Amino acid sequence: MPILQAILLFAGLTAANSETTMNEQKIEAYGAYSADYERRGKLSLSVQFAEPQIITVADKEYKWGPYQFPGIGRWADGTLVMSWSTNEDSARAYGLPNGCAVSRDGGKTWTAHTGKWGVSGLLLPNGDRVSVVTPRPYKLADLKLPTPVSDGKDPYGPKLAMYKLTDLPAKLQTIRIKRFPKGSDTAKTEHAALNDPLALRYSIYDVFPIVWWGDMHVLHDGSALAGIYPGYRLLDDGKADPKGNVFFYRSTDNGRSWTIQGRILYQPDLKADPRGNERGGFTEPAYEVLADGSLLCVMRTTDGAGIGPMYLSRSKDDGRTWSKPKAFTPNGVLPKLLRLDNGVLVLASGRPGVQVRFCTDGKGEKWTDPFEMVPVTETDPHLDTCGYTSLLATGPDSFLLAYSHFKHETADGPRKAILLREVTVRRP
Repeated sequence: MPILQAILLFAGLTAANSETTMNEQKIEAYGAYSADYERRGKLSLSVQFAEPQIITVADKEYKWGPYQFPGIGRWADGTLVMSWSTNEDSARAYGLPNGCAVSRDGGKTWTAHTGKWGVSGLLLPNGDRVSVVTPRPYKLADLKLPTPVSDGKDPYGPKLAMYKLTDLPAKLQTIRIKRFPKGSDTAKTEHAALNDPLALRYSIYDVFPIVWWGDMHVLHDGSALAGIYPGYRLLDDGKADPKGNVFFYRSTDNGRSWTIQGRILYQPDLKADPRGNERGGFTEPAYEVLADGSLLCVMRTTDGAGIGPMYLSRSKDDGRTWSKPKAFTPNGVLPKLLRLDNGVLVLASGRPGVQVRFCTDGKGEKWTDPFEMVPVTETDPHLDTCGYTSLLATGPDSFLLAYSHFKHETADGPRKAILLREVTVRRP
């Protein structure tokens, strides 16, 4: 279906339910779009979505994997960088090169990039920048592994063997950190220690991946906190927890070592999600530091039992303890959170479709209905878009949204495409 070209102007869109978004009314915003959003008869915010910009289009038809999973970022010199998958969605493909384009004019034009990577990563108090690297997985045939704690399956079917982190060979106990030392434009990759006596790592297929994905922020005391997945742990009886969880690790030495800080354990809300016990747990967390210093975390539930809701949880003690998770949307994979300087919280997620929600209370308690970016035309939620998004602030009240659309019209028929939109959201 072609992307809408006309500018749609609506006034007075009213929230269907101001306390929760489990019962939602989606707002179609496929093309350039402006709207005033009201809650209980009062103006809550004004939002503008620019026309989608095409970053890249697949050269042929592809199945699941290539031309999806976009990421938008900014190098220290201001260059915008966009990446996307060009490989299969498999642990065997971790660490392989992906597609990349850069813009040096604020996103107006983009060119393919294959050269040196710019200075990037979380800026630490000492001036270094760090980011997590996913290396190529180890081949099981080349490893000497201990007896697994669990030799079951993951929600998608492949054999998943769990191992206690502290029993593994030294190279399998660490995470990989890419560091740009202060003042340097050359990165080095380090093995950072991971201190967690209950953590489990896994092998899948014929490989052992080193996976540590999620958000990192610098806290008020200068330490770094990472909210990561997958989060597998050892139970008190010595068995593996069958559910996935979200783990938080803190570093007080500028990312050279990470110690467990807290966990959000899977606790399904069976009223909101009657199939909650069938799911594989929490995964793909996004967390933000709110204006009052508290933390807000939004998590996906695995979809082994069909489309699952997103949950949110809060911490007031730097991630040590968390509130009971609450289901608050009917769907959502890989949520992305962004707190703008004007105080608006942005939440992007998807599958089916791609949704953007806003919150103006500064707490993540009351969200708008979702603004829908992609027409949902298929019963299979994997056929319109991957649903994964990426956010990047560009000003106090504006940001960039990256996402995929699998039905972009070309002369040769529908193709996968990576799209980028500038969004402006203002409070009254």
